[in-house]
Amino acid sequence: MLVKTYGSAVYGVEAITITVEVNVMPGNIHYYIVGLPDSAVKESLQRVESAIKTIGYQMPRTKLVINLAPADIKKSGSAFDLAIAIGIIAANKQLNDADRLKDYVIMGELNLDGTIHPIRGALPIAITTRKEGFKGLIVPKQNCREAGMVNALPVYGIGHLTELINFMNDADSIQPVAVNTREEFFHAQDDFEFDFSEVKGQENIKRALEIAAAGGHNALLVGPPGAGKTMLAKRLPSILPPLSLREALETTKIHSVAGKLPEHATLIAKRPFRSPHHTISDVALVGGGGIPQPGEISLAHNGVLFLDELPEFKRSVLEVMRQPMEERRVTISRAKVAIDFPASFMLISSMNPCPCGFYNHPEKECTCAPGAVHKYLNRISGPLLDRIDLHVEVTPVPFNDLSAHKNGESSEKIRARVIDARNIQTERYKNKAGVYCNAQINSKQLKEVCELDSSGHTLLKAAMNKLNLSARAYDRILKVSRTIADLAASETILPEHVAEAIAYRNLDREGWGG
Repeated sequence: MLVKTYGSAVYGVEAITITVEVNVMPGNIHYYIVGLPDSAVKESLQRVESAIKTIGYQMPRTKLVINLAPADIKKSGSAFDLAIAIGIIAANKQLNDADRLKDYVIMGELNLDGTIHPIRGALPIAITTRKEGFKGLIVPKQNCREAGMVNALPVYGIGHLTELINFMNDADSIQPVAVNTREEFFHAQDDFEFDFSEVKGQENIKRALEIAAAGGHNALLVGPPGAGKTMLAKRLPSILPPLSLREALETTKIHSVAGKLPEHATLIAKRPFRSPHHTISDVALVGGGGIPQPGEISLAHNGVLFLDELPEFKRSVLEVMRQPMEERRVTISRAKVAIDFPASFMLISSMNPCPCGFYNHPEKECTCAPGAVHKYLNRISGPLLDRIDLHVEVTPVPFNDLSAHKNGESSEKIRARVIDARNIQTERYKNKAGVYCNAQINSKQLKEVCELDSSGHTLLKAAMNKLNLSARAYDRILKVSRTIADLAASETILPEHVAEAIAYRNLDREGWGG
């Protein structure tokens, strides 16, 4: 008897429906599984056989062939176990109503006793299931809230193979999960662990981060140990604009595919903040592997990637970020497949100014050998620095500021200004596909939206000549100037906006590093 069930395979952040064809036919006892399965899929037969026998059902005593179609796409992982198991039971005529199997996509990994493990990628699977018109999706209980975020798709969570059999025999044995996605999403958007009101002093750094948040700019904080670089960076998400539902869905899909969502999770409500250690490999940062998985830059999509102690990262690791930072996506190519992962993130990084950490310190003397500062800064390549809009020097906080009882400006107030500036940019770029903030504009668009008056042009020209700013700083200064003008609700870029933008290019100044 031939029976068809349906599963789903995740490639990148999208899912493809897989037809699981199970045929029990006359012949000697032998089990086959075909359709480009990997080792985990081939081993499913052992798990499925044990689970079926444990719950009191029988495996076929004849020839059994299982085909995963389309057969030219490689299948990986253990999530097909449940679809294969119910297909075998139905093909062996042990299910009352096998016709109902065509209405559902069924995913889950089986234990030997029939209990079910959670899977990765439940959200993109649910999206594809609804798009292709199935009546419902059956997933492990741990994934049901994640998949239940998709509207107009009944999602059923099960914990054991017997529950699936009972549901196929009696549709009322399990009720679909109910998730109020929007209510939970909007409720969690303003719940932050850190707040800028806790920061003493550092008003110039807070201003720089406000500009970075308002325009989506990358920033580098340079300063001695203990000046507050990491502390300030951790508070950046609290002033970023809230995620839209579209952005939240994109972000959640990536974390779902990577298996980074906690159990019973729904939509990610806050912008991600990823802070990998400097020993990270290039594959872990940009993604890859035998079965391509998203890396840290994709997990930071629509959020912040924070690289602390930037010069300590391997140069090869930093260099692989250059293209994704420009294209805002990363393509992982293999012999038979090329997968795109989104990677639109803000890069916030920090570093000491020299190996000992005290170059340019107002009180402590630098003990580094001659040339050591320049050598230390050269660990970061010029092309990478070219993609960082703001270079900000962080100085230690004076004792009087540290001991003051007055709180600083709250993240809520700063965030309101950032949102106003982003709304201006949204209106400005509404007809430009893929552009949502000033940092994303190209050279052609730069000429259209970043025109300077004669005073601003003269000021920028003088800065380029007198401060020995590099040519690569030109576009960055214009973009940052546009953001500063947006924060001031100014339609035109004024000379004071250009002057402030120039002040945030410390590392472009010739001789800064000695």
